[in-house]
Amino acid sequence: MADRILVARIGAPHGVRGEVRLFVFTEDPGAVLDYDPLTDATGKKRFRIATLRAAKDHFVARIEGIADRTAAEALTNVDLFVPRDALPPPDDEDTFYHADLIGLDVQDEAGAVIGKVVALQDFGAGDILEYAPTMPATKAKTLMVPFSNDAVPVVDLPGRRVVIAEAFVERRPAEPEEGEDTSD
Repeated sequence: MADRILVARIGAPHGVRGEVRLFVFTEDPGAVLDYDPLTDATGKKRFRIATLRAAKDHFVARIEGIADRTAAEALTNVDLFVPRDALPPPDDEDTFYHADLIGLDVQDEAGAVIGKVVALQDFGAGDILEYAPTMPATKAKTLMVPFSNDAVPVVDLPGRRVVIAEAFVERRPAEPEEGEDTSD
């Protein structure tokens, strides 16, 4: 499990007085104000959010010590992390921190390892589990399945694995026999 959890990403400046767009990844966006300090990916730079307000598809934040647009521009795309122990435990057994899933083995229902989890995505229609196949199942570098009980019936954090239901496992098509006509 990760010792630090990504909770927000600083976007482009908002206006000329040092405010920034902030993309918050916590279930309760206001909770990001409770974490002090937030750190960058190296853990060396510290940040404190002074104010936070909702905007159309993001938040607008004032970060202490950032007073103008130039300083705000320097923070564009900085990820903000908190120590793992600063976060509450998940509410129930079906709730997970994304960081806990990254790197887990992906298995089919027979127990064969078919990949490793590389990300959890949300494109607006629900969470998607993205994994890198261990054997080339397709020409794709990664494959995606819905992160639902139907598609991913087992999430075993202590066992460091997830299981994908057979209906969602993408298998490599059989290689054509030598001399076999593959045209339709």
